[in-house]
Amino acid sequence: MDGFSYNNIFETKGIEYLIIIAFLTLIIPFWIMINKEVSIRNRIRNAAGVLTEGILRIPLGLLFSRNHTWAHLQKSGVAEVGIDDFLLHITGDVKFRNLREPGSFISKGDLLADIDHNGKILQVFSPISGRISNTNSLLSDNPAAINEDPFEKGWIYKIKPSGWIKETSTYYMANEALDWTRTELLRFRDFVAGSVRKYTPEASMIILQDGGELCDRPLADLPDEIWKDFQKSFLDLSS
Repeated sequence: MDGFSYNNIFETKGIEYLIIIAFLTLIIPFWIMINKEVSIRNRIRNAAGVLTEGILRIPLGLLFSRNHTWAHLQKSGVAEVGIDDFLLHITGDVKFRNLREPGSFISKGDLLADIDHNGKILQVFSPISGRISNTNSLLSDNPAAINEDPFEKGWIYKIKPSGWIKETSTYYMANEALDWTRTELLRFRDFVAGSVRKYTPEASMIILQDGGELCDRPLADLPDEIWKDFQKSFLDLSS
């Protein structure tokens, strides 16, 4: 036919183009799949958050005990007590059990309350002795309040202290509280390397993210055995 010419691609560069097209046809979906997996992992990591001292609320005017409770003496002479933000970020959302009634006397080291996360329990102990003048009703009506603000809305009891100076003399305040919290985060990393790997080795890879950073709320989905180990290592301490 006039004006028509035939070129054999095997005699030209055409075969090379076909090879390149075939290669791209294979590699592009693979590249998309790999990047999708990376994106999913990054979204999961971002959703979970990272537990660092920077996200922990540590008011400098409060006294913190080694049992992860705090106390604050008001002008009226009544002290508010509660649990610290470290403990909340370790456990996740919690509900309170076995709260005491106003008018009862509590001694330092007595059970302050049980904190419950989906049936897994930790016991926290009172940082001071005294008579309870008020129990925070929000902890029953709106348990999320303590996660929103553990120091203003989330106090557990108001107590008229009976031995304030003696009982709080070893507690941490201001910069000492900041330094102690950093130490506790490092200690928790060691805890992950020991107790968590003992029971669920695969979980330690999730809790300790890239660069050794802790994920937020690391105990939330871990078994009771690890909660019991955490109780002994971080809460059952003389203060």
